[in-house]
Order: sequence, then structure tokens, then C-alpha cells
Amino acid sequence: MFYETAQNAHGLKHDPFKAIVAPRPIGWIGTKAANGGLNLSPYSFFNAISDRPKLVMFSSSGHKDSVTNIEETGVFTCSLASRHLAEQMNLSSATVPREVDEFDLSGLTPVTGRLVDAPYVGEAYAALECRATQILRPVDIEGRETDNWVVFGQVVGIHISPEILRDGMIDMAVARPLGRMGYMDYTDGGADVFAMTRPKVG
Repeated sequence: MFYETAQNAHGLKHDPFKAIVAPRPIGWIGTKAANGGLNLSPYSFFNAISDRPKLVMFSSSGHKDSVTNIEETGVFTCSLASRHLAEQMNLSSATVPREVDEFDLSGLTPVTGRLVDAPYVGEAYAALECRATQILRPVDIEGRETDNWVVFGQVVGIHISPEILRDGMIDMAVARPLGRMGYMDYTDGGADVFAMTRPKVG
């Protein structure tokens, strides 16, 4: 089948776009408002985009509290959403008033970063401390701003639990990072791990 996205007449029960671009890492973004309120929200439009320097990004559909807090403070954290925290991650995705603390709502422990004044999930196997470098609104092919905000951040500190380290590397079978599929589906990134060496040609 083929369909043009302008009409989006795919004829399917649900839009397949996000099921095709999958699995997507989950950025579990922790922020602190200027007034001290804490926020924790998962974003499936998230990824690492560079390792020199270490840069990550997430995209918010709509101007949500995470973006507002980062605009106010310039910092955020990203906690690893692992299989053992799937239910808590899902709870933190609830649409709630700005004053509600999703750490408390999800039964998670907020820990303030060592280098940034933003909270990360104390129960997470790993967390990134980040300073925002850019916040922008992407445009469509007509040059119109979309209702999305993309936040870029440079990782300035990394926390790793010894529980997931094996022979000097993170053991994905233990860390079991969650990935977002299409619809309401998730995947366990530690379920089928295999290695391949990049080929040398010539």
C-alpha cells in the first residue's frame, strides 16, 4: 500500500507512522521549575544525536511543563526508563496540573543532580545531567511553525548503577531499556541483544 500524508488516507484503524519509526528510546525528562516544583515526563521523540560533545534531544508535542521549566532554568535530566520501572514511567505520563509532582505521583525518589539543579529518578539504573543548548520549533515544508518544541542539551554528567555493569560495559540484558513502539506498545530492549562488528571493505 501507499498513501500521501497530506490526506493521511491510509484506511487503517490507526495511523501507522509511529509504528514504522520504532522502537524509539524514551527520554524520561526531569525538570525543576523556577518556583521549585518538580516535573517528570517521558518523551518517545528522544535520542542521542552526538557523542563529541555528548548531545541529546527530545521533542514535546505542545508547550508542556518540561519545556517551560527548561526555559526558566536551562537544565534538565534524563533517566533511563528500564523494564523494572515501566509502570512508574507510565504513571508519570499522566496529564496533570502543573503543580502536581510526578515523582510523588509515581512513587519515585527525586535526586538532585550534582552539576545541574534538576531531579533524576533515584531508582533508575542510569541518568544524564544536561544543560540546554537550544530550544526551537521545527517548521513544515510550507515554512510554518509546528506545535512542537525540540530541546537540545549537552550531557555534563552521567550516573550509572553498578548493577548493570558487566566486564566494563552496560549489560543490556540487565538494564532492559524500554522502547516505544506504535500505538500503546512498548518493547524491552534487553530481550534480544546481539552484536555485529562493522565490516571493513577494501
